This record gives sequence, C-alpha cells and structure tokens, in this order.
Amino acid sequence: MANASTAWWQTGIIYQIYPRSFQDSNGDGVGDLQGILQRLDYLRWLGVDAIWLSPIYPSPMADFGYDVSDYTDIHPMFGNLADFEVLQEAVHARGMKLLLDLVPNHTSSKHPWFLESRSSRDNPKRDWYIWQDTVPNNWLSVFGGTAWEWDEQTKQYYYHSFLKEQPDLNWRNPDVQEAIFNVMRFWLNRGVDGFRVDVLWFIFKDEQFRNNPPNDDYASHMPTFDQLLPVYSTDQPEVHEVTRKMRSILEEYEGSRVLIAEVYLPIKELMMYYGVDNNGAHLPFNFLLLSLPWDAMQISVAISHYEGALPAQSWPNWVLSNHDRPRIVSRIGDQQARVAAMLLLTLRGTPTIYYGDEIGMRDVAIPFDEIKDPQGLNMPDKNLSRDPARTPMQWDDNKNAGFTAGTPWLRLDKAYARINVRRQQEDAHSMLSLYRRLIRLRQKEPALHAGTYVSVYADSQIMAFTRHHEGSASFLIVLNLTHRPGYFRPDNFTFSGTVEIAVAPELEGTAVSNVISIDGDEGMLIRLH
Repeated sequence: MANASTAWWQTGIIYQIYPRSFQDSNGDGVGDLQGILQRLDYLRWLGVDAIWLSPIYPSPMADFGYDVSDYTDIHPMFGNLADFEVLQEAVHARGMKLLLDLVPNHTSSKHPWFLESRSSRDNPKRDWYIWQDTVPNNWLSVFGGTAWEWDEQTKQYYYHSFLKEQPDLNWRNPDVQEAIFNVMRFWLNRGVDGFRVDVLWFIFKDEQFRNNPPNDDYASHMPTFDQLLPVYSTDQPEVHEVTRKMRSILEEYEGSRVLIAEVYLPIKELMMYYGVDNNGAHLPFNFLLLSLPWDAMQISVAISHYEGALPAQSWPNWVLSNHDRPRIVSRIGDQQARVAAMLLLTLRGTPTIYYGDEIGMRDVAIPFDEIKDPQGLNMPDKNLSRDPARTPMQWDDNKNAGFTAGTPWLRLDKAYARINVRRQQEDAHSMLSLYRRLIRLRQKEPALHAGTYVSVYADSQIMAFTRHHEGSASFLIVLNLTHRPGYFRPDNFTFSGTVEIAVAPELEGTAVSNVISIDGDEGMLIRLH
C-alpha cells in the first residue's frame, strides 16, 4: 500500500460540484446544499474521496458566486451555515473530504470592504483596492474592454480583472492579506479540508503598472483579453510568498488539509507555484488535458515533460473538464471520452472529475436569449459562454432529469432520458460503470494510486505507459486516441499480461503479450505477469 505518511489528497480522487446544477431540494430550480446532501450516497457509491464546491457564499451573482459579498456565510439560495454544518458532517461521516472555493483576487462591488473603500478617498479601506487618478496602462478585463472603471463619487479609477462588479483587492496591503487569511481560518475552524484558490496567479499586479505587450499570436476569433500578453497584470513574483503563507495557515491545523491553486500558465511557470522546498500549493492545477489537441504523441510527450518538470517530492494532478471549459465529451466525442476516463484515472497524480463527466454529459446548446454567463453576455462571440458546460446534473428520466421539481435555472440536455445516472447504474457497460470500476481498481492497487509512471510507447494513434509499485502488481495501459484500429508494437519493451479493464468489456480476461492489435476508441488496462 501507499506509505503511511502519504496524504489523502495524493491517493484520493476529487469531484467538482457546481452547486447551482447538482441537485435542487426546494423546487426553485437552483441546486443547493440540501440537494448535495441528498446525493452524497451516490458520490460514496461512485468512490470519490473529496468534494470540491464552487462558491456558495453570499453574492449578487454577477459572475455566479465568483463576486463574493461575504466570505463567511452561505448564500440563501444555497441554504445557511446550519445546512453547511450538516452537509460537512455527512460528508465526513461517509469518509470523504470537503473543499471550498476561495476567491481572493477580487470581491463583489457590494462587499462591505469595497463599499467602505469607495465611500471616500480617505477611508481606512481605500487602499484595500487598486485606485488610480488616471488610467495608468492598457490592461484589459478578461470579460472584455478596459480593466479600469471610473468611480464618479471619488473621481478615481478602480481596477477589475474581470467584471466591473468584481473589483480587485490590493494584495500589497498587509491588512488585505490578513483579512483573507482570517477567512481561511474561519472555514478551517469549522472543519473544511482545504481550498481551491481561484485565479491565484492574478492576485499581484506590477507595482509600476507597466503596459502589457501585444500578443503577436492574437487572432480575431480569440477573446479580446488575449490581444495583450498579461506580463504585468498577472503572475508577479510576490504571489509565491503569499501562497507560502496560505499553505502555512493550513498547517496550523491537525489533519491533512490541501491547497489547490487555479493557475493557467505554461509548465515552467506552473511549477513555481509548488514553492521552494514544496512550501507552496500542494496541487497547482494542471490543465494540460484541457488544452492539448487530442493527439497521442502530443499528450504522451506533454505528460513526460510535466512529470520531468515536477520539483522533488511534489505531486502531480490531472483534470479533463471544469466549469470554465467545454466538457470532455463535447471536445472529443463519447467513445473517446471513455478512453480519456481511463487516462485520467490511471495517470500518476490526483485526478479531479467534473460533475456529470462520469455519465458522459455534453455541452448543451443554450439559446441566445437564455444565456446567463456574463462571459457570454459581454463578448461578441456567444460561443465563449460557459453555460453549456454548467447545465443541471442528469439523475434519471423523470421530469427535469430528477434535478428539480421546478423550472431549471439553465436548460437540460434534451437527451437526459437516455443519458442519466439511474440508467447507467443499471448498465454494466455504461460510461458510469467504467468510471466506477476504474476508480475502485485505482483505490485498491498501489501501482495505480501511488506508483511510478513510465512512458513506453507513443505514435500518431496510440500511447502506452506502465504503473509500478514495489511489492504489488504492475499495470500496462494502452490507449488508442483515434477512431481507427492500430497496432501496439513497442521496440524495447516486452510484456505479457491479462486485460483487467477495457473500454470494450469483451476484451477483459484476454491474455496479451508483446504485440496488440487494438480497435479504434479502445483502451486497455493490463495486469502484467
């Protein structure tokens, strides 16, 4: 088994819940904490080890909770602190962990801190945000247009990386740092097992407010934010000291708490977020599988590059989908999504599953007049809306897929009667059954949850790697990332074994050795002899 000192977040599997869309308990069409409570037994049945909740704090919902107006309470839409306590106790009673989204870069413009800050230039909290007499540079908002907003009352501009309703905090102010650290302590004191930190690489800005350089690779179909390279508006060196401080706060508490950092950066820069001597984020999110073309050679090379870049004693992690990006099924199709599931759950490192991916949920076409996401509303290209990947969970074939007795806040996939949890639980060959079997084997076998990773083969179609842990079984994983049949013929690797899990279950139990003819859309997890 894994070493006794191994933390749960190294051997475990994280499941991301977008609370608005998981389960509604009161018929208002929006998911809530009591709804999540009702579905915990499903998550335990699936076999995940931790639940990460996207923001549940009070918020005007300009950006669906990422505009926080109170960091230490629950939005009434989702419930209250008592509901949260019940949920947390129920999660822990089932042997799972509970993680919260922490949003430290910005608050809502309705947060009391900002209301004080904008009340006058001499308010004690004026310097809690970033104010300038004139627009000092060319920095752009992620959601389009200038990132500087004029405040008529105090005759200055304030900075917002995202919506104007999301003013950025001034992390160069020690009082701001301590305020957010106290937010962390508030939830840790209540037993939360860690945080996913939103846009951590945004929190510090260049002290000189220098202009961002143009992006020579910009194309007209890209978001306007990408016209410039955010050299001075993100990823400043001071962020690493603050990350270390966040980590140290978690270490004030007993048990193994985890700090996960949202960081969309190239591998070299991403590795910096682990910190010197691994005193930064435990898991800087690795989004390679979200962004790379679905090509066996490119993915295999990228995995090896990532593994080779990891600092000593640090731990990898992998993600296929999240609430900001298209779902894996919509990117590569249903059959390849099964291959992707095998990849996610057999790689070395902590996997995060986005709710609904385990049943093959896809992005849903949302009519223009039903778009809720501000990214879709504020940009000329409505295809940039994130709503299609945030639709309600498909539980069964009843009205509204068992999600709500009311009108869903966002329309459901019209195929929910065919694609749902109940139906797939009854089908041994379903996507859900494949996920569950892979999860169970991963948890059982040290080679899969704690072993080494070695790439043994990659070409334009097929990639293969081994997982090994001393004193236990070893495995070979062979994946065909195309629809065409191919051959796995490694030059310097001999093997024999038995197929334990395959995308096509007819292959399971088959003895294989040295050369394998493999169908398109196929994946094999082979127990080596």
